[in-house]
Amino acid sequence: QVQLVESGGGLVQAGGSLRLSCAASGRTFSRYAMGWFRQAPGKESEFVASISGSGAGTYYSDSVKGRFTISRDNAKNTVYLQMNSLKPEDTAVYYCASASVAYTSANHLQYAYWGQGTQVTVSS
Repeated sequence: QVQLVESGGGLVQAGGSLRLSCAASGRTFSRYAMGWFRQAPGKESEFVASISGSGAGTYYSDSVKGRFTISRDNAKNTVYLQMNSLKPEDTAVYYCASASVAYTSANHLQYAYWGQGTQVTVSS
C-alpha cells in the first residue's frame, strides 16, 4: 500500500520561506517521478513542480520558477519543496504525488498516488 505523508506547511508572512516534506512508502521510491501540486480555495488544482526518479531532472510552473526548489533524497524516500520569497497568491493546500513514470510531468493524470495535503498560508 503506497502512502505519502506531507509535512511542513504553516502560516508565513510574505517574503518568507517554508520547506515542505513528503515521506513515501509502499513502492520503490527511486523508480518514479514525484510532484507537488496545489489547490487554492475556489480554484482548480495547479501543478507546481516535478522531479524525476533519479533526481537529475526537474520541472517548474512559471508561477514558482526561481522561487521554489524541488529535491529528493532517495535514501530517505522523501521529496522536498523549498519555497522562498512566498507571496499571498501561493496560499493553498499543497499535495505531494507519486507518478507512474520516471520522468518529470506536469500532467496530474500521470500521478498514481496522492498525499492528504498540507496547508500553506502566506499573509500580506
